[in-house]
Amino acid sequence: MKLKHLLVVFVLLGLIGTGCSNYQKLLKSQDYELWYTEAIKYYEKEDYTRSATLLGQLVNIYRGTDKAEEVNYVYANCLYGLHDFLTAGHYYREYVSNFPAGDYAEECQFMSAYCYYERSPKPRLDQTTTEEAIQEFQLFINMYPNSARVEESTRLMDELRDKLVFKSYLNAKLYYNLGDYLGNNYKSAVIAAQNSLRDFPDTKYREELSFLILESKYIQAVNSVEEKKEERVRDTMDEYYSFVNEFPEGKYRKKADRIFEDTDKMLNDYDQVAVK
Repeated sequence: MKLKHLLVVFVLLGLIGTGCSNYQKLLKSQDYELWYTEAIKYYEKEDYTRSATLLGQLVNIYRGTDKAEEVNYVYANCLYGLHDFLTAGHYYREYVSNFPAGDYAEECQFMSAYCYYERSPKPRLDQTTTEEAIQEFQLFINMYPNSARVEESTRLMDELRDKLVFKSYLNAKLYYNLGDYLGNNYKSAVIAAQNSLRDFPDTKYREELSFLILESKYIQAVNSVEEKKEERVRDTMDEYYSFVNEFPEGKYRKKADRIFEDTDKMLNDYDQVAVK
């Protein structure tokens, strides 16, 4: 390494060492006004770790003072910057509760919902946090119907609802994949898919759910005991007509038509028996 490069490294290390030393001295002091001033400087430099360390103690120290609002707000933003969405959400809600008419009340109400959004897990996992996020965004819209953030809140709610629908689709698909294992899981698949369509009629997974219902009814009909078979075959045919009426050019149309052909043949057999 060239001498000038070594000099640069030593200078940087010296600056870092000095910075760390000054920060440690700051922590050991009891000068809370200085803590506040330095915490804001760290925040503006996006050094959220140091800023949050100071502000986390100042939140209680400055409670009830003229600095309380700013400390609460900046501390919540630091926590968000550190991706501690659980604690950040708590302090955003604290701000709204303590300063409902504050300068940042609207932003904090939105960020409270957004922290739930950030914590929303993958569709295969429990979706309690997703449901809470939807509730929080709806609360924001109710509180600030004229906000510029309403459009974004609505879009995020739609995204979260689609996640809930996909979760229910996965549940229905799980029943479908279980088949006749330990009972008639196709019936459970139909019920799960129907509930999803009822709760979220505009979902982007509507076609997948609708075809799952059709296919599950068809398999139930084919494997049914004789006394229930005709009724289930006719129910499958009705489901087919509903499906193709809604998705005439859908990606499952060929599969649906094969179900129709087989179902139609079974119905013709029943009709011929009835004529005789």
